[in-house]
Amino acid sequence: MNVKRSEFGVCAFLLALGVLVITDALRIPTDFAQRGPVGPKAVPIVVGSLLLVVAVLLAADVLRGGRGQAEAGEDVDLDSPVDWRAVLLLSGAFLGNAALIGTIGFPLSSAAMFWGAAYALGSRNIVLDPLIAVALSLTTWFVFNELLGVPLPGGPLMEVF
Repeated sequence: MNVKRSEFGVCAFLLALGVLVITDALRIPTDFAQRGPVGPKAVPIVVGSLLLVVAVLLAADVLRGGRGQAEAGEDVDLDSPVDWRAVLLLSGAFLGNAALIGTIGFPLSSAAMFWGAAYALGSRNIVLDPLIAVALSLTTWFVFNELLGVPLPGGPLMEVF
């Protein structure tokens, strides 16, 4: 039986993720004043259980000889090497956002991240890229902070507005 380890690796990952989600969900404190049968644990337990079911079904399919299909994308060249420069620039943009968000706030740090990601992916428009990055970050901050009620750090610029 020639079974590839990577396919069982995906099964093991899904199984571990399902167990992690369920154990974390069981630790969620429930308020004694909660009304009704559905509380904050319901959705994570359902998602974790579905992850476990998918892991078992995928393992059974692999044992029966099922295999994943190779990439068949039209614009994907599987023989080309990885563009490590782009990967490192994208990683730097995301890590910079994580490092700066508490200090300079979400709008500025995410604008820098969006601009860095656009640069890493090949865009070189020095006028339009930063404008789009600022518009995107301010819109995202406004939607989360003001409309959804999810507080994001505004940083020093938000005192101006």
